Amino acid sequence: MLWFCEEVHPGLWVGFTDSGVGNLAFHVGDDPVPVTARRQALDAHVTALTASTVPLHLRYMDQVHGNQVALVEATEPPPAVMVPTADALVTHSASLAVMVADCVPVVLAGTCADGSPVLGVAHAGRPGVESGIVQATVGELRAAGAVTLHAWVGPSVCGRCYEVPEAMRTAVAAVEPAAYSTTAWGTPALDLPAAVVAQLGALEVPVRVMGVCTLEHLGFFSHRRAVRDGETEGRFVGFAVMARNGAPQPL
Repeated sequence: MLWFCEEVHPGLWVGFTDSGVGNLAFHVGDDPVPVTARRQALDAHVTALTASTVPLHLRYMDQVHGNQVALVEATEPPPAVMVPTADALVTHSASLAVMVADCVPVVLAGTCADGSPVLGVAHAGRPGVESGIVQATVGELRAAGAVTLHAWVGPSVCGRCYEVPEAMRTAVAAVEPAAYSTTAWGTPALDLPAAVVAQLGALEVPVRVMGVCTLEHLGFFSHRRAVRDGETEGRFVGFAVMARNGAPQPL
């Protein structure tokens, strides 16, 4: 069910699903009943894997390719809670998810001065890279008290595959030069994972890059591949959770 999941410090877990878990998004034309069932199954799986003594419920966003960050905390399980319109989430207590299918999923974990945890996720597509969603998310995490931070950059379309018009490459590279790329066949492209890594580096956030291209790897949903090949659309997620079985220690 999970492509990657790791306890990055006692009680703090980060991970990524793949297409094996099925589509987790309501906005791509899928029947909402099985989508809800898949989300519930993922919640149960993560709860069991982390040995949490309290059921975990991933919080999702209404993602709009912007740069708004929402602060959320653990309350009633979905769908009782409001889904914020945002492209990043920050929390001291909730479990977080970010949906993608070529855009860059960024998962962040850190601690405050008193050792308490703080988590974040961000949806860094081309508009988000341009408008500073990574910087906004790190800024909110630090405003929430984070004194240490680590980031994980998940599967996303690579710079060899993400073909764009020349004008778009020029515009994005003017904001973040690391985004400038060329496809494997010699046309203008954007390298969004490299751009995100550069932005995190400028903010002095250590980062682990998963290094998998969603367009090349059939184990992940890809919007571009779905359009090109007539595949069914879907979304996988990156997530950050804190297990409810004791207080995490500082990273």
